[in-house]
Amino acid sequence: MKLEAVYGLHAVTTLLQRSPEKVVELWVVKGRHDQRMQKVLELAQSLGLDIREADKGLMNQKADEGNHQGVIAWRQPVQNRSEKHLPDILDGIEGTPLVLILDGVTDPHNLGACLRTADAAGAHVVIAPKDKSAPLNATAAKVACGAAEAVPYIQVTNLARTMKELQERGIWIIGTAGEAEQSLYQHDLKGPIAIVMGAEGQGMRRLTREHCDFLTNLPMAGEVSSLNVSVATGVCLFEVVRQRMG
Repeated sequence: MKLEAVYGLHAVTTLLQRSPEKVVELWVVKGRHDQRMQKVLELAQSLGLDIREADKGLMNQKADEGNHQGVIAWRQPVQNRSEKHLPDILDGIEGTPLVLILDGVTDPHNLGACLRTADAAGAHVVIAPKDKSAPLNATAAKVACGAAEAVPYIQVTNLARTMKELQERGIWIIGTAGEAEQSLYQHDLKGPIAIVMGAEGQGMRRLTREHCDFLTNLPMAGEVSSLNVSVATGVCLFEVVRQRMG
């Protein structure tokens, strides 16, 4: 079994707190003994985990030169990414469903940022097609700052079919498109909602667009024509939060 690396102080701490049973070993860089690292070490020790000191060069290599902040947790591969688990996840939602769909987001940094925002906004699941989508790798998990442990990320074989299944559950699907006639702020988002974010530049694919119930845009007042997908995701999800709180 090939272990997966999770690195960065926040991401590792969240993993140890939420899914300690999945962690096999903890690596820490030699010579780092500050307070933040000490908290991670104390948590790992309380869980009875094996802790290994490693030199910085090896840590850099294992983290693909990412900013590991001196700590890497080696964990068992995530098993709940299969689309066969999606019905159970949807069945288990308490309250009003909020789903994020990412169509063609291929950058792990953007995926991680979207997962972090989805967690903060209370989204129940993030869905993406298996083809032309970023994997939930160590880079995405690092950027997500622990959200990868909290929000299920499900990659599906047929996104259009999955969208239809969401609609059959009473979830309205709203796609984001620059040419849409109505802005996000003109829609009622208080009910069961799935927000679809397309890839930067290309936007949603044609078939994805056709399976949306509504299309919406973000009004742009400046010279730029679009936002980074993770920023746009934050705007959309927190408009849902704002309306539901109101």
